[in-house]
Amino acid sequence: MARRLIAASFVERYGLWTDAQARAAKAVAQAINQQKLELVRFSFADQHGVLRGKTVVAADAPALMQAGVTMTTTLLAKDTAHKTAWPVFTPGGGFAMAEMQGGGDFVMVADPTTFRVLPWAPNTGWLLCDIVFTNGEPVPFSTRQILRDALARLRVAGFDYCAGLEVEFHLFKLENPRLSPDDATWPPRAPDVSLLNQGYQYLTESRFDQIDAALEPIRRGVTALGLPLRSVEVELGPSQCEFTFRPQTGLDAADTMILFRAATKQIARRHGLLASFMCRPTQPNLFSSGWHLHQSLIARKGGGNAFAGNTREGLSATGLHFLAGLLAHAHAAAAFSTPTVNGYKRYRAYTLAPDRVIWARDNRGVMVRVIGQPGDPATHLENRLGEPAANPYLYMASQIHAGLDGIAEKRDPGPSADTPYETKAQALPKDLREALAALRASEMFRKAFGDVFVDYYAHLKKSEFARFTAEASDAGTGEVTAWEQNEYFDLF
Repeated sequence: MARRLIAASFVERYGLWTDAQARAAKAVAQAINQQKLELVRFSFADQHGVLRGKTVVAADAPALMQAGVTMTTTLLAKDTAHKTAWPVFTPGGGFAMAEMQGGGDFVMVADPTTFRVLPWAPNTGWLLCDIVFTNGEPVPFSTRQILRDALARLRVAGFDYCAGLEVEFHLFKLENPRLSPDDATWPPRAPDVSLLNQGYQYLTESRFDQIDAALEPIRRGVTALGLPLRSVEVELGPSQCEFTFRPQTGLDAADTMILFRAATKQIARRHGLLASFMCRPTQPNLFSSGWHLHQSLIARKGGGNAFAGNTREGLSATGLHFLAGLLAHAHAAAAFSTPTVNGYKRYRAYTLAPDRVIWARDNRGVMVRVIGQPGDPATHLENRLGEPAANPYLYMASQIHAGLDGIAEKRDPGPSADTPYETKAQALPKDLREALAALRASEMFRKAFGDVFVDYYAHLKKSEFARFTAEASDAGTGEVTAWEQNEYFDLF
């Protein structure tokens, strides 16, 4: 239960903080005063994994941590163009929920344990928030809560979740931000950019040095935030790079991804650059970016790696079953790992990206790569399915639920695919529409996420895909379209 704070505060009334959060809130208030902060940003990750929020004067922040900060429920009805995808001014707001009707309020409740001072924004603090309705009831569309629920289910099964991030993105020089009124369409025209290097020299010192000056403020900012940065690398494609992070448990890895993306984009823009986590931009000669999710389970009893073992390919029985669950539910899970129209254009043979539902040990052409020798305590699975624009809470929650189903059903992953682009296997979804159909039909995900969220998410992404097919004149060509560039390039 939350510690008693100010009488009748919103947080106290509904028991929204743990004792640890209540203690952290006192430390945050002291830090705001001691560091003479002027502003504090209250933010939550929306359904797309995009940070939304309000900035308040620092003097009011301690009270607002306990009272909550209101936001309009229409934000929960927005697609990737920030257009409202439900008739919110009809009875029930299109959701058959009184709380979602009429553009009323919901409440951001700060998680004081996430407090940071932003190194790139002068005298500014930042808090990641959870969201609830004004009556204290949980918002069923809160993606951070969905991951929290998945982690709770995993704990009941005797495990904790451990994840490491390997994230590719593009970093460009911003040439034209498209601020002419003629460019302020909805969504606006994508900015014009130029390259920072020509690419094609993977992990060479020369290409890295060409981009190092641009990466330096991002690297310093990420480190100053306390994110567990492990490496900064130059990728094969022009103006493409990769940051990797040390493994973290629980919510921490997903929170890191949210803050990393936001920090990277904000720092880059302040330096005349544009960072894009869009999977495959339209500029010629660019390569697709992926998000490889490294994951394992930690046994709550004893604390050992539950995937380490001496059975097939060095995995334990638990690891094999978890792997099999990822494969069994790959089509439906793609809606979470690859949530944009654009991301499916990465699934191409012979491109170091997967194109079918297979696995192998230490092979970069498969969907799930097993890393580690027999008995290696660092043994884990690398899912290479995801795109960098994915909402990390949904991506990780989908992995947990699929893996737990594999464990519960004692699923077998089948043979290793040592020639990944010749192995006969089920193809990955060809587009977002196919992935959504698999999600809607998935009894497992409906049980795990709940019908309300699955139907909500499917409706939201269906709206996105429908706009794509209606508005993109070249939607059927298979190439990256101008619609995708305007929709995703500067959003993610």
